[in-house]
Amino acid sequence: MYVAGVIKQTGHIKIKSQGWVKTQKSIDKLVSTGVLEVEIDPDKTIQNGQQQQQQQPPPPIDESIPETVFNPWHKSASIESELTQATKLYDEAKTLQQKAFVDLQSGGPINISAFKETAHGLIDSVFRNQDALACIARIREKDTYLLEHSINVSILISIFAKHMGIERPIIEQMATGALLHDIGKVHIPDSILQKPSQLTKDEFEVMKSHAKYSFDIVLQAQLGKIATEIAGYHHERLDGSGYPYGYKTDELSQYVKMAAIVDVYDALTAERIYKVGMTPVKAFKILKEGTPHHYDTELLNIFINAIGVYPVGTLVKLTSQRVGIVCASNPEAPLKPTVKVFYHAKHMHYVEVKDVDLSNKRVDDSLEAAIKPEEFSLDLLKFFRHSMLP
Repeated sequence: MYVAGVIKQTGHIKIKSQGWVKTQKSIDKLVSTGVLEVEIDPDKTIQNGQQQQQQQPPPPIDESIPETVFNPWHKSASIESELTQATKLYDEAKTLQQKAFVDLQSGGPINISAFKETAHGLIDSVFRNQDALACIARIREKDTYLLEHSINVSILISIFAKHMGIERPIIEQMATGALLHDIGKVHIPDSILQKPSQLTKDEFEVMKSHAKYSFDIVLQAQLGKIATEIAGYHHERLDGSGYPYGYKTDELSQYVKMAAIVDVYDALTAERIYKVGMTPVKAFKILKEGTPHHYDTELLNIFINAIGVYPVGTLVKLTSQRVGIVCASNPEAPLKPTVKVFYHAKHMHYVEVKDVDLSNKRVDDSLEAAIKPEEFSLDLLKFFRHSMLP
């Protein structure tokens, strides 16, 4: 059939030319890039090897899929409209995680189809506007790390994979594997899992076993090789110093290497009862120090570019001493995002909530530094619920 254009899609493929799609391979490629429906020209359909008669001569036959351009920064929804849906997806994912732990502890199976559906929803949101879920992933509760960490890793690896141009079916496996990558912790004693101080050598050996448990659970669920390896190998390192198997770079897939970066980044920036999370910039510095022995240098650079030096959801102070949350990324000028200001650091009081686009030439302000809410006793969760949700 002759494809005239894309009608419905989950990805962001922009048709530059039209042409015939004549093979199953071409159809599969369209599906993998998120295309759901296309418009065809029935007058140009080829039947039994013969093109139907038409009044005008056709354009040259293109055996391949129409030439496309992929823009990972494309946003089909505003962050305001996407935040409500993204918040709902995030809450549902937390509920699902909690139920899965309870089910496994009671000896029952986990709802695999629900995890697939959740991963699908998160990816859809990421493709509509990655800033919404990225923002929610940054503004988190201290006492729900175990539940939120896996969701955040799933969100971040989806953003990462989107910017890598990875096909949608692969991203589905990656996101599902990320959602379940720490599920093996259900078999770790609470005395170790919730210990507020450094683990002893013996306790750490017990903790390391969670990766093997995760591998077995996901393998049994038959979620595919990529999801299973992400669950079991995310603590492996390129030089073989990781666990549980000590695999080296040639034994690890690109997807596992991506998961290792995202897992550590989220753990470093997480707020916990016994640990204040790092700023993204500091976390990036630590990850950089781990290249090329622990983490893949090229992949890390792509990840930093994908989420930004000042990721959406980061609390920042401007040179004007106003404080706000980065609410929209700016890929053309990463150091000039849009910031939703609501506090004044010098005068120590709240100010009128206002979006400041630092890339606007009329705005005489700039980023000074990423800061922690504890510095000014700010409750970001409260601010998020009252000021950022529409």
